[in-house]
This record gives sequence, structure tokens and C-alpha cells, in this order.
Amino acid sequence: MVIDPAIETHYGTGYERSRLFPGGQPSLEYVRSMELLERLLPAPPARVLDVGGGPGTDAAPLARRGYRVHLVDPVPLHVDQARQASGAGPAARFTAALGDARELAEPDASQDAVLLFGPLYHLTEAGQRRQALAQARRVLAPGGRLLAMAVSRFASLLDGLYADWLDDPVFGPIVDQDLADGQHRNPDPVGRPQFFTTAYFHAPRLLRQESGRRKNP
Repeated sequence: MVIDPAIETHYGTGYERSRLFPGGQPSLEYVRSMELLERLLPAPPARVLDVGGGPGTDAAPLARRGYRVHLVDPVPLHVDQARQASGAGPAARFTAALGDARELAEPDASQDAVLLFGPLYHLTEAGQRRQALAQARRVLAPGGRLLAMAVSRFASLLDGLYADWLDDPVFGPIVDQDLADGQHRNPDPVGRPQFFTTAYFHAPRLLRQESGRRKNP
């Protein structure tokens, strides 16, 4: 299992566990994700594979709702934190292990749902993203649900407008590169961790192509 060193260093700080709860309150991203999961997942006790599930932010509440959740993540700290979250109480029990979205260990047709809420933007090569999608489809049972998340090509531009970062000499070139080809790189990950880490930001057309979906008529 190979993970980009910049990504591992970024998440090795442990910040991901608190990112979606600024000031101890759930963020809009978290609330919206939970709403979509409640609407789109099959009913519990469905089997859910949370690929790139981080410290268990989604896995724990899903387990409390009665889902049988297994989390895989390539960052050792995240797996340790996920296991801590699972041990917080019997209602939140789920399993967690090191794993790679490009080569899942789960058997064919073994899952009722697969979550890809990180791999599609941290795999910066199109072939690797297609591989992750193929693996997710492989482990899905017939009629299963694949729920994937991507980051918009315009995410940095919008963040820059909101936070007044566009004139920053580090952030401005990041935005230019994101808009040009979606390849997001932070040249100062230690000094400016708020500018995120190595990632790929999608344009809708390219996301449809990679996922194999046709454009809506």
C-alpha cells in the first residue's frame, strides 16, 4: 500500500478528527453528508464498507443506526482513531483496518453499500481513480449502492473568496493550478496546512467520464 507522503504527513497531524466539528459543533459538510446517507443508503442492518473513512466520522453514527460497518483507510493514525471511536460504546461498534481503495481486500459482492468519501480526490491519477471505482463495484452485492464524493474544480477559488486568500503569494498560484488542471498542491504544507494537501479537484464532465455515467439528457 503506497500513499503520497504529503497526504500521510497532512493527516498524520490528527486534525481530521476535529475538522468537521469546528468549535465542537457539526459543520454544514457533516450535516449534509449525514442527510444524504440517511436518504440514499439501504436500510440497516445493511453491510457498509467505508473506504477512506478516516477516524470514523461517518462510521460511528452509521453503526449507531444499526449498520454493519467496516472502515478501511491508508493512514495508520486514522485506523487507530476509528477503533477508539468504535470502542466509545456498544451501540457504535464497527471494525476498522488499514486498506487501499485501489485494492480492496473484501470479497466480491460482499457489501450492500460502499462509501468513497476521500479516495477520488486523493488519487491524483485518473487511472487510479478508475481502479478505485472498479474495486468498489466489485465488492458491491447486486443492487448495492456506491456513494462517492469529489471536490469541485472551483473549491480553492471559493475558499479564497470567502477567506480573502486570493492575494496570498502562496495561495494564488494554487488556485491558478487548480483551475488549469485540477492538480492541487500545497508548497508549504507545514506553514500553511489550511491550504490542504495533495489532491485532485474534479470538473463535472470529467467526473462523469471517470465514473462511467452518461450526461443527463
